Amino acid sequence: MTELFRKAPFFLGDDELAWVNKTYLELTLEQKVGQLFNLIVRANSAEELSLVDSIQPGAVTKFVSRDIDVEVNMMNQLRSHSAVPLLVSADLEGGGMSFPFGAQVPNQLGLAGLKDEEAVAYCTQVIAQEAKLLGINWSFTPVIDINAKFRSAVVGTRSYGSDADIVESMGRSNIVTFQKHGIAATAKHWPGEGFDDRDQHLVTTVNPLTPSEWEEHYGRLYRSAIDSNVMSIMSAHIALPEYVKQYETNPEEWWRPASVSKLLNEQLLRGELGFNGLIVSDATVMAGVSSWAKREEVVAQIIENGCDMLLFCKDPIEDYAFMLKAVREGRLSEQRLKQSVLRILAMKAALGLHQKQDDISVQKMKDLLASDYADRILELNRRTVHLVKNRGGILPISVERHQRVLIISTGIRHVFSPVPATLNVANMLKEEGFEVTEFQAGMALDVRDYDLLLYLNADESMLVKSHIYIDWMALHDGFGNAMYRPWVDIPTVMVSFGHPYLLYDAPKVPVYINAYSPLLEVQRAVVDGLLGRLEFNSDAAVDPFCGLEQLRY
Repeated sequence: MTELFRKAPFFLGDDELAWVNKTYLELTLEQKVGQLFNLIVRANSAEELSLVDSIQPGAVTKFVSRDIDVEVNMMNQLRSHSAVPLLVSADLEGGGMSFPFGAQVPNQLGLAGLKDEEAVAYCTQVIAQEAKLLGINWSFTPVIDINAKFRSAVVGTRSYGSDADIVESMGRSNIVTFQKHGIAATAKHWPGEGFDDRDQHLVTTVNPLTPSEWEEHYGRLYRSAIDSNVMSIMSAHIALPEYVKQYETNPEEWWRPASVSKLLNEQLLRGELGFNGLIVSDATVMAGVSSWAKREEVVAQIIENGCDMLLFCKDPIEDYAFMLKAVREGRLSEQRLKQSVLRILAMKAALGLHQKQDDISVQKMKDLLASDYADRILELNRRTVHLVKNRGGILPISVERHQRVLIISTGIRHVFSPVPATLNVANMLKEEGFEVTEFQAGMALDVRDYDLLLYLNADESMLVKSHIYIDWMALHDGFGNAMYRPWVDIPTVMVSFGHPYLLYDAPKVPVYINAYSPLLEVQRAVVDGLLGRLEFNSDAAVDPFCGLEQLRY
């Protein structure tokens, strides 16, 4: 089988193949099973290091904190605790997923609005330079989902939009750039998200397209990714029933998630599309797959049905025991175990992990951060801000016409933080000479005391949000206020620093701006745009009007 790895996407030579074969033969059964796991490392804790010692996983996914010293120390420890070199993965998506101490890179949707492949390549290179110095060698990007259903909170700002041409060209730029810099790219979410407005973290979602429609939309995107030599593809908890119906008579099987589907992983992806790289499951704690069968069955099915690596565990020790038991009982075949482990080792060899790795040091990271490696990021962030509509000549605003400003804001919402973070727009406007009042619970919503109302929403697409929408009752603090729309009485501007479809809930707001992410430089760009010092972008990679004529007026 290893001769296959001479071909795309790994292109291994004799030395690399020799290392793969030798390493495989030296692994015990227990070590082979360990290679199938990708464990999460979020807390930089002794417990997480102990799990690496116990399971000896093939990979870990790293969530990066604000402390460079802690991150470097943890990565060096992870390396020293691993007998076989580790794949280290991360969601290198930009936006709110940017490293806290690194360049604040636009998210995929913000970049897509620029319709500039070179801008994608530049931002990807910036992320890759930072990631390499942190020991990360595997990116779970690009997201090549199509933003077809505007209510989808999990695609939204993470994708390159709703135009398959843009998704294809920008996805290709992302893949080529990451892999040029020694980081394996991952096309996701197989077999294609975006035509279901639900979230696979919460339910098995459905790609409803017929085979011909799927080929026109997602088939072309995955073929392009494979032609670009993408090293890995993430198989998600998404059903593709119209394809499966051609081969399966049991209706229940039509809704089987791709992550546990032999038809979708082995027949369609490997057989028909010819993918020869590594298939990693999406996170297996998601309800999209955990609702399918008992945990012991799911763990084995993921590998037996075509994935090479299992992402995240409910209980790592228990999941490892389940997998080992499945091998010993024959529910996970020796053939699939061997195929998967060899492919994991092949990707490691393709990334040069079989050779001595460069040291990870705090100083190297600080030297990079002090250089001009990301000097264009400020400009690109400023270019992403999109003025969707400006009715009534409200913009630009000025201290002379709009001295007293009322801000009603959601704050920056993040699923891992119970309390929203504060946006900086209010302070920026104060520095410009405006009198700014921030609406708080218990205040009267009386706009007669103000000259301008500014709505600030900051909700990027992210896991387990189900849907993103304007909760008027929470925003206006009360049942009665929920039904009041102040723009009939006061000049009003709404800005979304995230989900780009809020006009659906506020069709008559006169001024609407999509800024796509709440990065600090994006906030500054919005303020400059409000004041007429920035020429807004006038294009988008999605339809902010949600296909509804009503929203334009």
